[in-house]
Amino acid sequence: PGPGGIAAALLATVAGLAVGLGFGFFAQRSRFCLRAAVIEFWHGQFGEKLAVWLLAFATSVVAVQLFIVAGWLDISTARQIAARGSLSGALLGGLIFGVGMVMTRGCASRLLVLSANGNLRALLSGLIFAVVAQASLGGVLAPLRETMAGWWVVDGGPSRSLLALVGGRPMDGLAFGAVWMVTAGFFAYYSGWGFWKWAGGIGTGLMVALAWAGTYQVMSHSFEPVQIQGLTFSGPSAEWLMRVLAEPGEPWTFGLGLMPGVFLGSLVGALVGRDWKLEGFGGGYTMPRYIIGAILMGFGSMLAGGCAVGAGMTGGAIFAVTAWLTLVGMWIGGGVADRVLDGAHKMAPAPVPAGGETPTAVSAPSAAP
Repeated sequence: PGPGGIAAALLATVAGLAVGLGFGFFAQRSRFCLRAAVIEFWHGQFGEKLAVWLLAFATSVVAVQLFIVAGWLDISTARQIAARGSLSGALLGGLIFGVGMVMTRGCASRLLVLSANGNLRALLSGLIFAVVAQASLGGVLAPLRETMAGWWVVDGGPSRSLLALVGGRPMDGLAFGAVWMVTAGFFAYYSGWGFWKWAGGIGTGLMVALAWAGTYQVMSHSFEPVQIQGLTFSGPSAEWLMRVLAEPGEPWTFGLGLMPGVFLGSLVGALVGRDWKLEGFGGGYTMPRYIIGAILMGFGSMLAGGCAVGAGMTGGAIFAVTAWLTLVGMWIGGGVADRVLDGAHKMAPAPVPAGGETPTAVSAPSAAP
């Protein structure tokens, strides 16, 4: 690229680093996690994990639609709207990803956040996730992904926008997000949240919106072609993997700045909250579960067109049809996996103590990763 292209690439990378720092910090302080929210939902509990996720998601919707109404953002050229999409890939990829995130105890973004907190299980799972994501994008798993994605496709344009399909406008999307934001705030208030839950939930959602607005502003002021994009982790994970393994030469991008930004932001959050702790596997039997889960997440994210944040929150905030289908798949897949893999342990009776007293029921494991 020419000097203008280099400057645009550098600006996009810096924007990714800044957004990543904010996302990593706020996600760490609020314990933002889709997997934990899914488990609370399927257990019939509107607890703090579900409220945090809902507050972040609603904030992202409200902020993105506000940017559109104000003229600061135009998502008509975004890949999730303009390009041809796969409905089969969105739903099946979401289901597969949902199962994987329960097995690894966290989605792609959560694994990166936990890795910065000293969690070696998350670090290993994240590395496997990146390898499988790259293999699904252009490697040995790409033919399978392309076959599954081709079963049910939809053309780009209005047919990929939920708002367009129902005849809605950005103001309608703004109202929708505001309703859910008030709902999340109501439950959060009565849960007795502290400052960091509020700030973390809102801040995480704002970072999703700022990713859209930031890359759009770079595109608008660049003489070189720059793709508008949102906050996602599957593509950048694969990109970083190839950056490490292959010879350098490709220009820097928003995603390449995002990944180290999230790691550093989460590390700062862990140090501020004194949460940093080196953790490994509790036993050998747990390792296959994490490995299989990471494989499923890597393939599912590429099939769906993004991870829980990329396809779910980022695409959901602009009302992409495929993103909402992916979210449905993730919630269903995660709920089924939790029931099948962990349900029996949660219902198992406690062993009878030596004194012969009647045992109390075993409490369910925490939803927190």
